[in-house]
Amino acid sequence: MSKNQDKAERPITLLQSLIPVTILVALLAINVYVFRDDALSGTNQFILLIGGSIAAMVGLYNRVSYDKVLTQIINNVRDTSGAIFILLLVGALSGTWLLSGIIPSMIYYGLQILHPAIYLPACLIITSIISIATGSSWTTSATVGIALVGIGHALGMPIGMIGGAVISGAYFGDKLSPLSDTTNLAPVMAGTDLFTHIRYMLYTTVPTYVVTLILFIILGLVYGTGGNVDTSATLNAISDTFNVTPVLFIVPVFVVFLIVKKVQPIAALLIGTLLGAVFALIFQQDIVVQVSGGETFDFYNAYKGVMLALTTDIRILSPLESLNGLFEAGGMASMLNTVWLILCAMFFGGAMEAIGALQKISTALLNIANNMFGLFASTVASCLAINIMTSDQYLSIVVPGKMFSDAYKAKGLAPENLSRTLEDSGTVTSVLIPWNTCGAYHSGVLGIPTMTYLPYAFFNYLSPFVTLLYAAFDIKIRRILKKE
Repeated sequence: MSKNQDKAERPITLLQSLIPVTILVALLAINVYVFRDDALSGTNQFILLIGGSIAAMVGLYNRVSYDKVLTQIINNVRDTSGAIFILLLVGALSGTWLLSGIIPSMIYYGLQILHPAIYLPACLIITSIISIATGSSWTTSATVGIALVGIGHALGMPIGMIGGAVISGAYFGDKLSPLSDTTNLAPVMAGTDLFTHIRYMLYTTVPTYVVTLILFIILGLVYGTGGNVDTSATLNAISDTFNVTPVLFIVPVFVVFLIVKKVQPIAALLIGTLLGAVFALIFQQDIVVQVSGGETFDFYNAYKGVMLALTTDIRILSPLESLNGLFEAGGMASMLNTVWLILCAMFFGGAMEAIGALQKISTALLNIANNMFGLFASTVASCLAINIMTSDQYLSIVVPGKMFSDAYKAKGLAPENLSRTLEDSGTVTSVLIPWNTCGAYHSGVLGIPTMTYLPYAFFNYLSPFVTLLYAAFDIKIRRILKKE
């Protein structure tokens, strides 16, 4: 039955493949314009469902069976289940880390060390180091990223710049760390080895990072030297509200240690969440009672306070009213909008893949690569297109890697050219797309809309331009050495 159905399918045309994408991008643009930062609260999700439905209708017109489309959507959703559990655990972790005083302590000590003028470049460097150590931009945002956003908020820095600095540093480390899954995936798809890939990426990554650092230094001097920021009231309010102690840093340090030791992220985040709850019961008993709405610290109120921090919104009141908005956490509930966005994005991506639109668009991009620069440009465009259409960072590496591998060899180009281009355009741009899993994740975790931090995520959107610049001027383009 299925074989007969497959034979009856009509091949999809390029125009048909572009119909769902064009409608999706147009509707999302209208949606973001109308709803601004609230577009993530449910409207973008519905637009993705509309886009997926249009893709399914195109497939039905070409005699693609409904079961085939549904099966691909289910497979895509299944593949993101790990990311969804990580998101829920990050929400729980942020709640217990606030309740235990870990995040307030990071902000307290960070305010004493980081002057506004050096905050942005310091933020970039700190997240770069953590991301290289852990190999994960997601872990970086969920730990030091949250604290750095709080510090920047207290210093009065523009929220978009804070997000841009965190994202740029997190993806610099994610791109170069041998512990990163994308850093391991790209050379496998291109046909080279890990450390050749990393060494070859340095040619484009280091200059891009230096430019990014210079830009943040300039922004720091412009926005951070307008006058001395008196943080004494903020510091006193934090210390009056929480029991601030360096001992609390044991928890985030231990979580980073677990990630470096290649403990599965879900396990590491669960351990960090539970440790946060234990430290809250030890160091912040008054806060636990406040959150629970009780009057005394007993088993009932302790259990209630911790469970509220894990699952739902909590707000901790401080003597300084401006800190009330900073000392809020949503638990797992705060991540539900992001979870819905990922599920709806997988609906659209699965439908596009099932009807053959994804492969058709990639093939069209490959056909225009009639010279070396065209080949690099087609790879970059393909990575960007797949990030937009499938909302999945890994597919933006896997699909172009498969599609362009033979083309690079045919033009006498070493496979590390392809692996570098995949990372320069696939890995780092995923976080710039609001409905991509990476964009949705970092926006949800940091509490900064994607379109707000996008203009300042210099490292992420400069990387594709730098790799194209190298291709245009034939800089560090390695050829295959053919033996007679």
